[in-house]
Amino acid sequence: MDILLIAVIVTALLFDFTNGFHDTANVVATSISTRAMPPRIAVGYAAVLNFVGAFISLQVAATI
Repeated sequence: MDILLIAVIVTALLFDFTNGFHDTANVVATSISTRAMPPRIAVGYAAVLNFVGAFISLQVAATI
């Protein structure tokens, strides 16, 4: 039973980690393709704001 729980937690964390790549790519693509920001600055903003956003609100997690 403990092995199943650990497997579920590891799978959820891996999914969350890879999902972050997709979110960042979607956010950064627009600002880079329109040349509104250089790539390094756009990726930097995405990294910082995704990290900060995880601590600002848990409303979505609580709803689900």
